[in-house]
Amino acid sequence: MANTKSAEKAARQAEKHRARNVALRSRMRTAVRDVTAAIAGGNKQTAQATYKEAVPVIDTLANKQIIHRNKAARHKSRLAARIRAMP
Repeated sequence: MANTKSAEKAARQAEKHRARNVALRSRMRTAVRDVTAAIAGGNKQTAQATYKEAVPVIDTLANKQIIHRNKAARHKSRLAARIRAMP
């Protein structure tokens, strides 16, 4: 338990931040999963459309430093490569 007023406030803030970060990370994972599902479906147009929707979500998390910028780049690169490889 926090001993000072500032530590109590920091604990409250950390709780709020964690909840927000969990929600944002979940949004990103859902976006990546949607692209993966579209790729598995075999429709290149749908895959490209879902990829275009996923990129801003991934970039937002990188900009807010919720995920590392290299992780964001890795996700985008791998998804784009899989879409390019589609017939």
